[in-house]
Amino acid sequence: MILAIDPGPTECGWALLSGRRLLESGVLGLHEMLAALRGTCTSPETRVAVEMIASYGMPVGAEVFQTCVNIGRMVETCAERGREVQLVTRHAVKMHLCGNTRAKDSNIRQALIDLLGPPGTKAAPGPTYGVKSHAWPALAVAVTVAGLQPEGITRAA
Repeated sequence: MILAIDPGPTECGWALLSGRRLLESGVLGLHEMLAALRGTCTSPETRVAVEMIASYGMPVGAEVFQTCVNIGRMVETCAERGREVQLVTRHAVKMHLCGNTRAKDSNIRQALIDLLGPPGTKAAPGPTYGVKSHAWPALAVAVTVAGLQPEGITRAA
């Protein structure tokens, strides 16, 4: 199982993936996410992956720096429990799912739907039903860490 997190300055998207099956996803406030991590980091069968900030040479604001601090808090929370966190950049996710660093969020979302299945409806929920907002990037991190890849995508070396 993989718990993947898309960190933010005040809230985090998350997704729990088992094989090719999305078990749960959602968005939590930072303190709730850290509390959830405390429990997850004690489970040896669950890997933890967090999207990592990368520099692209552009100026950034306070939200990016706060997100960096929060990533550190997540890594520390797991380290205190003897667990490592796999850090995954957005660049790696784009290359893995789309084969192109210019891919946009909509391209990544579509690649996830192509790979795992459509959301469906409330009456007939699909495999990605209920994934919203920041949970999509978290799911993309989980799929990247799991090595699941859409057909026709050439993995970057």
